[in-house]
Amino acid sequence: MPSSNQKYLRYITFSAALGGLLFGYDTAVISGAIGSLTNYFELTAVETGWAISSALVGCLIGAFFSDSLSSRYGRKPTMLISAVLFTVNSVGTAIPESFSVFVFFRIVGGVGVGLASMVVPMYLAEIAPAKKRGALVANYQLAIVLGIVLVYFVNYFIALQGDTQWNLTTGWRWMFGSEVLPSILFLVCLFLIPESPRWLATQGKYQQKQAVLDRINSREEAEAARREIDEHADTTSNNQWKTLFKPTFRKVLFVGVVLSVLQQFCGINAILYYAPEIFKNLGSSANASLLETSVLGVVNLIFTLLAIKWVDKMGRKPLLLIGSVGMTVGLLGVGICVFYTVASYLILPFLLLFMASFSVSWGPVVWVLLSEIFPSKIRSLALAISVFIQWIANFLVTQFFPVLVANEWLDNYFNGAFPFYLFAIICLFSVFFVWKRIPETKNKTLEQMESLWN
Repeated sequence: MPSSNQKYLRYITFSAALGGLLFGYDTAVISGAIGSLTNYFELTAVETGWAISSALVGCLIGAFFSDSLSSRYGRKPTMLISAVLFTVNSVGTAIPESFSVFVFFRIVGGVGVGLASMVVPMYLAEIAPAKKRGALVANYQLAIVLGIVLVYFVNYFIALQGDTQWNLTTGWRWMFGSEVLPSILFLVCLFLIPESPRWLATQGKYQQKQAVLDRINSREEAEAARREIDEHADTTSNNQWKTLFKPTFRKVLFVGVVLSVLQQFCGINAILYYAPEIFKNLGSSANASLLETSVLGVVNLIFTLLAIKWVDKMGRKPLLLIGSVGMTVGLLGVGICVFYTVASYLILPFLLLFMASFSVSWGPVVWVLLSEIFPSKIRSLALAISVFIQWIANFLVTQFFPVLVANEWLDNYFNGAFPFYLFAIICLFSVFFVWKRIPETKNKTLEQMESLWN
């Protein structure tokens, strides 16, 4: 592939993946602010969960409309809408004087996340050459991780700018407001990327499709991609709902939904959202807990980079199996440490094991699989359904994790460790699900997916 084509493909990947960076930034920004936010608005345990999970209501709305928007108007316009919503959210969550206004703008940002979480990985999969698809789509997860790591350090830096009272009244506002910079960058970069060639083909825009393929492939690769896309351009069903319930498509939708649910029910967002509070409950100071959480973010980043390197070499299935085992062991260790209320530095290795295992497997690989396993006849609808279910699972974990931790009956028996034991059991189940149900998809084109499931 000519170097100019490679540079253009890298720019496209960078620009689209900024949606993932904002996904991660928006997900984790509240972890550093939740303590001050809870005190400022005098929130109950349920309201604290709602402060976090209200964004997930917006994610559900965004995921719900992502198929109709991306199918009718295109992948690029849908990403532009999400960029605008990210910008509005970053300003709106920094200025409220009432909890209800804060929640409203959290929901607005959530809509942007919901749209981006469906359309960005699909766009990357549709524009990537088959041999590079795993790595390019995994860049979406890398961007999510970069967003998480970035905001951990931003939160830590902001927290150092004043005392406890300043953070209670002002610091958390700067944490939310800092999201405006990457939001504007995402918006600007999107204007310079092309539309998905596969979407252009479904709209009969063959010349524009060919121009995009020529810009991102060698001449031979572009011609091969053109033939394959043209052969399948008319296979996108006009009634995807009807097609979806045929036996083959039901099977692949089931796999996509279960992958989405397991990615959330493994407990990753409970760790991302509540890590600083976990460390504080085990004796760390507020600033130390933010720093320890930043270490988790760095490990997340390192092992996501390894996943990008390995996903097209080792394949999707081996990485998922390795990650499931590591997450199970890590969560069992976390549960034991919480049960016996050990010092925070003793729990950190188990949290790092869990984070490393997730980051090399279920974080990036699930997004790769969701973007590629669905045949073209149902791709946008099936992906939208899977992402929608994923956000429901995310909401349930986020909303009820603090309730489970604070439950007196469970606390009498498990001393706060019950959620971690539950997550460990789910991770163990994921080993068997991957072993029995997930086919290997590396090096296969998107147009070959239906024959794979048949």
